[in-house]
Amino acid sequence: MAASKVMRAIRMSEFGAPSVLKLCSDVPVPSPGQKQVLIRVHACGVNPVETYIRSGSYARKPDLPYTPGTDVAGVVEAVGDGICFLQAGDRVFTTATETGGYAEYTVASEESVHKLPDLLDYKQGAAIGIPYFTAYRALFHKAKAKAGEAVLIHGASGGVGIAACQLARAFGLNVLGTAGTPEGMKLVLNNGAHMAFNHREKDYLDKIQAATNRQGVDVIVEMLSNVNLSNDLQLLAVGGRVTIVGSRGPIEINPRDTMAKESSIIGVSLYSAKKEEKAEMAAALFAGMEAGWLKPVVGPEYTLDKVAQAHEDIINSPGASGKMVLIM
Repeated sequence: MAASKVMRAIRMSEFGAPSVLKLCSDVPVPSPGQKQVLIRVHACGVNPVETYIRSGSYARKPDLPYTPGTDVAGVVEAVGDGICFLQAGDRVFTTATETGGYAEYTVASEESVHKLPDLLDYKQGAAIGIPYFTAYRALFHKAKAKAGEAVLIHGASGGVGIAACQLARAFGLNVLGTAGTPEGMKLVLNNGAHMAFNHREKDYLDKIQAATNRQGVDVIVEMLSNVNLSNDLQLLAVGGRVTIVGSRGPIEINPRDTMAKESSIIGVSLYSAKKEEKAEMAAALFAGMEAGWLKPVVGPEYTLDKVAQAHEDIINSPGASGKMVLIM
């Protein structure tokens, strides 16, 4: 069985720059415990939060040594005791792992493992986890978005942004999205947005206001709140809600901007989702996969030995274009 073998995996023994991510070729393949499965990883998504964890700036610091990665897609290699709904050979994706996804094998708890429909390949499977579950939580659990409302996806060409566009369109919202390049804007329009705006243009906020007849948007899904939050408060309609999905630092806002409109600023943390909320998200997303409207867009691809470059690029690249993945 695979558990007697060794594997290639990324290990970090200290927090710091991307250079702390070391490729090791002699890591023991983990064994699944009670209600856990061992997965042969084909692809693993790279998420911005993993760069914050690696740097040591994130609120939760893992024990070292540590292998990053939560969103894998692959095949069940073996199952532990008490597993009811999965078996060896199943194609799956995960929303969390126990031993880290930047590796050729990973162990995950049964509740974090989901069947991957044949319609999607493994790279697409690795693009589902954090992006789609976060987008669903932001739109429906936190913003309480309703069909007919207008939603602005601020930073819509990355993994969470594309997920939010597809979800919002499927659930009947009027979808506006921003991106930083013409290619990104086209990607946004091809994935559910009714209108796209270039957030590098000086007058893009005026264009968004004009597109809503100066009424504003009901919901904003915000990926870079340390840059955009103050402007977001100007863009909201009466009773509008901005959900904070990402932030890379502080920002000054005027609380008065929330008063006349009685608008809300709402934080989003997938980590805080309850078990029944996760089950709801999984059911809704699986329905989208079966119906064909949930189609993850895979962006830059990196081999395991190029993971440090991936961590540089996901933070510093000028414009996102789909979900970044590692290929095993």
